[in-house]
Amino acid sequence: MSFTLSDILSYEIAHNLVSDYLIAIGAFGLTIVGLKIFQTWVLNNLEKKSKKTENKWDNYIIKIIKEVGWSFYILLPLYVAFKFLEVPEILEKFMYYGVLIVIVYYVVRSVQRLIDFSVQRYIREKDQDIDPGVVNIFKTLLKLSLWVVAIILILSNAGYDVSALIASLGIGGIAVAIALQNVLSDIFSYFSIHFDKPFKVGDFIIMGDDMGEVKKIGIKSTRLKSLWGEEIVISNAELTSQRVNNYKKMEQRRIHFHFGVVYNTPAAKLNRILEIVRNIFDDMELADLERVHFKEFGDFQLQYEVAYYVKTGDYNKYMDIQQEINLALKREFENEGIEFAYPTQTLIIQQESS
Repeated sequence: MSFTLSDILSYEIAHNLVSDYLIAIGAFGLTIVGLKIFQTWVLNNLEKKSKKTENKWDNYIIKIIKEVGWSFYILLPLYVAFKFLEVPEILEKFMYYGVLIVIVYYVVRSVQRLIDFSVQRYIREKDQDIDPGVVNIFKTLLKLSLWVVAIILILSNAGYDVSALIASLGIGGIAVAIALQNVLSDIFSYFSIHFDKPFKVGDFIIMGDDMGEVKKIGIKSTRLKSLWGEEIVISNAELTSQRVNNYKKMEQRRIHFHFGVVYNTPAAKLNRILEIVRNIFDDMELADLERVHFKEFGDFQLQYEVAYYVKTGDYNKYMDIQQEINLALKREFENEGIEFAYPTQTLIIQQESS
């Protein structure tokens, strides 16, 4: 008994014709060849072209694609081949979920690699202006979120009702947020301080009755070193909810001060005082005089008011300049015979003649 080619091709094995098996084998082989051409020829050519550009993103994306493992290159051709065959439902589902899991895994891993790459570039470009710990926290949260979404996607495609799971995650998140309300408030305030940068380590700030140099900005609190040496711990939520004066960012400061001379100072010397003050500021590099005036007749003095600008935000430098002004005034007044006022009271007794 002889068999023709048609008979052989129409022969049925496990509910599939021999021709179906041949088509499946052909589809498997063509898919592997196509993937191999893409992996070697297409990706290699793209890699050569990307090396000629200054953009680093295309190089890294091609590198990630080339790192896709053998499981993807085997399961995908098998899945395509099984589409041409009639197979048990359990095997069909196994192949479908296997391909789905492998694809989701490599997509999530590739996105995570891109996140790592972008974070490293961001930290490198920002240099000292950014805390790597903060960015790493965001990176970890983002990666976890990717896996949660991936798992929900796989379960949804597997036929499970994920609406209840999503609802439970939402309710659980709300419960955790309520329980950790104060802690989360400080953490979010930390991120606000970090990205908005109202101050940074080394700045001198004043908030309400507290003042000091910022020594550490933590996740929950910020630590200041006061002028008297003690450490002040302030919650981040409190820092972002109140007005903060940052003196480190001050490029110049406006200063005004008063001094007085005794009432019996002659009018000519009162005019001379204005010249003395102007001459003192003429010799200063970091201070510009705005005005000087004989302001008023005080209770026990003739009062002058001086306003000037210090061309630096450094408090110690300002105090050095003010000290220099005070010493110069004292020296010039001694030379001119002008007397500073001090609290005095004159008692006038009128004697009536009998």
